[in-house]
Amino acid sequence: MNLDLSQLRAAPGVRSHAINEENPTGAPGAAASASSHLGPGRKGAPARILGAGETAVLADVEGPGVIRHIWMTVPDRTAAGPFVLRDLVLRIYWDGEESPSVECPLGDFFCNGFAQRVPVASEPIAVVSTGGMNCYIPMPFRERARIEVTSQHPGPVDALFYQIDYTTGDAVPDGAPYLHAQWRRSNATTALGEDHVILDRVRGAGRYLGTYIGVAALSRYWWGEGEVKFFIDGDDALPSLCSTGLEDYAGGSWAFQDALRSDPEPRALTFSAPYCGYPLYCRTDTTGASEFTTAVAPMHAMYRWHIPDPIFFEEGIRVTVQQLGMWAHGLYERCDDVFSVAYWYQTEPHVAFPALPSVAERVPR
Repeated sequence: MNLDLSQLRAAPGVRSHAINEENPTGAPGAAASASSHLGPGRKGAPARILGAGETAVLADVEGPGVIRHIWMTVPDRTAAGPFVLRDLVLRIYWDGEESPSVECPLGDFFCNGFAQRVPVASEPIAVVSTGGMNCYIPMPFRERARIEVTSQHPGPVDALFYQIDYTTGDAVPDGAPYLHAQWRRSNATTALGEDHVILDRVRGAGRYLGTYIGVAALSRYWWGEGEVKFFIDGDDALPSLCSTGLEDYAGGSWAFQDALRSDPEPRALTFSAPYCGYPLYCRTDTTGASEFTTAVAPMHAMYRWHIPDPIFFEEGIRVTVQQLGMWAHGLYERCDDVFSVAYWYQTEPHVAFPALPSVAERVPR
């Protein structure tokens, strides 16, 4: 546990808060306030129902302060459909802004893409049994923080559990950047030789924090030779930083498998570590979206957090990944179904994000 002695007592004026359905405002002395048949102060409202098309404002608090921890869980399917984790959208707004700084399908933000549950044991994001989604990324704000979840699910989600732990009164330095996160998808829509864009049009100073990437392999053979490229502070044709391959970027090697062989078929080796991971490999549908077959295109998901190895920028940043594969005749261009979440800090104001794809365009198929 990385605590120094200065962290054992709050700085003057700093106070701890928690928001959930038992204390919707996070006000001091107001927790366990929901009505309960067990009596005053007993457990009364651990969750809320989220109707189709409804936006739930989970937190709207005044600063200065820091969001310290977000915990959520929802059912991954309902009678109305199997894609709850992709149908719900998380948005976070800082200091009264009209354009969100975080906009992402709920599951993908917590490194659970393809609308599928998967355990994750990293430092910033942890998903534990059975579907407890935790974010420990510090999120400073000066004037106001608003956290929303919008349902684009076709029916009600009858159990949205959440808790937002934060402090107020923190000395947030002038010029401190704000957290941002953005989801993008290239569903076999890019031309051969065209890179998937993870992040673009960032203007300002800050730090790139990490990447979550999912690939549904639509072509044969090995899919992970693409290099992740970081164009920093005016880079044009060539980037300042470049990985040697996608599985290398995620901390793995040799195709995330137990051996380089074709017979017998190699075994995929998933892993989840503090700063890098390959938590998902799946070749069957677990959502129950189709009654005809369980076979699907191989699905892969991985993450990389740039915490010990920071990527700083002063003017702006662009991040892409090539769609490249390898077979007996060498490297070749691919066109797969790729989605990503970029996490970064930057000074405000930020350039408005591209429109989030519609719920139909987000369906993992």
